[in-house]
Amino acid sequence: MLSKSLTIVNQRYQAIKDGEDVIQGLTQTSKSLPPKYFYDDRGSELFEQICELPEYYPTRTEAWILSQYADEIAQITGGCELVELGSGSSTKTRILLDAYQKNAGDCRYVPIDVSGGMLATTVRQLQQTYPDFSIAGLQGTYEQALSHLKLQPWSSRMICFLGSSFGNFTRQESDGFLSKIARALKSGDYFLLGVDLQKPKEILLPAYNDSQGVTAAFNLNMLSHLNWRFQGDFDIKLFKHEAIYNQADGQIEMYLHCQKSHWVSLEMLDLQVFFEVGESILTEVSRKFDLGIMQKQLEVQGLKTVKIWTDPQQWFGLILCQA
Repeated sequence: MLSKSLTIVNQRYQAIKDGEDVIQGLTQTSKSLPPKYFYDDRGSELFEQICELPEYYPTRTEAWILSQYADEIAQITGGCELVELGSGSSTKTRILLDAYQKNAGDCRYVPIDVSGGMLATTVRQLQQTYPDFSIAGLQGTYEQALSHLKLQPWSSRMICFLGSSFGNFTRQESDGFLSKIARALKSGDYFLLGVDLQKPKEILLPAYNDSQGVTAAFNLNMLSHLNWRFQGDFDIKLFKHEAIYNQADGQIEMYLHCQKSHWVSLEMLDLQVFFEVGESILTEVSRKFDLGIMQKQLEVQGLKTVKIWTDPQQWFGLILCQA
């Protein structure tokens, strides 16, 4: 009986520890939640759907850049351990893996994602497609993964952070993230970073307010994720999705707006929160970048730019750096 009680106490302690960022975000005057809570298995599926939307330009634009320049990237780095943060279904990464198969002949691929279900499925598929490559997934957040990376048996390592997720960090958070990247590399190793570039809001806004409502479902699913993870009782119908463009700060901001005053409980966090009608939760900031400024930020962290590739419209950029 005592052992069972201790297990329950320990589970609650661990939940509170894991959910400290939720407690902090929902008890502030201006409520917010970290974007990592988008990505349970359902959230990851919805994001894959977002990537196929006609309004969502980042995925297809970055895929075009990779299709044009993956061979060049593989030739520059040679055979290496390729570690990808936030790998999802690794759809775009297959372009890189094909290039390494053709140009380098050897590669070890380590996809990293918080969604265990999607990660397991992706690894099985990739092992069948690339039987000559060593492929092993690692489930966890970026921070957990970077701290668990071991010294590689390969001559070099390349950490990839594709997509536009780098824009979810504040400037201070992005400096800390790049510092962790630099510590996970030895001299001569590589870092491949995808960044969404500044462009007119007429292009940006539809990408985050799509006509099919998939982004809205993705945003609202964050509350469902909190419900199952922390035994919560968010009523999804009482919140509405909106994305705006903050021109002064050069960033998209995604919100969930409360439609009716009510209380929400998250039992595992021992937390009760009151929402006023009209009150909002900031769920994501997506900064858009200038390549010159980005290069300087990378160089401060000891990551020197080797080459930059963009699309003809300069909507998106891929930056290859070397430690």
